[in-house]
Amino acid sequence: MYRSTTLDLDKIKDQARACVGEIVEASGIKKGQIFVVGCSTSEICGDIIGSNSSLEVAKAVFGAIYEELNKKGIYLASQCCEHLNRAIIIEKEAAISIGMSDHIVTVVPQPKAGGSFATCAYYNFKEPVALEEIQADAGIDIGGTLIGMNLKKVAVPVKLSNNTIGSANVLAARTRPKYIGGIRASYEPDEEMKNHILQK
Repeated sequence: MYRSTTLDLDKIKDQARACVGEIVEASGIKKGQIFVVGCSTSEICGDIIGSNSSLEVAKAVFGAIYEELNKKGIYLASQCCEHLNRAIIIEKEAAISIGMSDHIVTVVPQPKAGGSFATCAYYNFKEPVALEEIQADAGIDIGGTLIGMNLKKVAVPVKLSNNTIGSANVLAARTRPKYIGGIRASYEPDEEMKNHILQK
């Protein structure tokens, strides 16, 4: 019933760990924040997105990413595929912590409607819930799944040196607060000003 693969699963796990480690460091994402992952296992296997979902590959990639994020206390938000309107599977605890518990919806992802990665997330999380959307602090897009709608404004691309998993390209993003105020605004604290103001 489920597709098997000839890919080196250990290599895929290592690639996933390297990608996540690099973007976590580059983004400065902290404990309790949200990291979104969109993942096409079809693209990892060298096929067109949405054409050949693989639970075997999803289990390997999910396991590596989940382990890395758990070490740092970062919540994983798994983005479903287009058929579920790119909804999010996340731990209920995370939804509560970011004030989204009133926005929980009901759906159970499966490989052909949600995607294999989201399916693995659903069955591995302690108390999985679905949200129609989220505003994550950073994330990776494995295979062109378009995670932008689930990132906070403003999303900033991060160029990774570890930028492939299997045959899939990986794009990464961090987020930052909006800059406001125009040409006269300053975006970094002025140490001289601080010292002057705090001077007794």
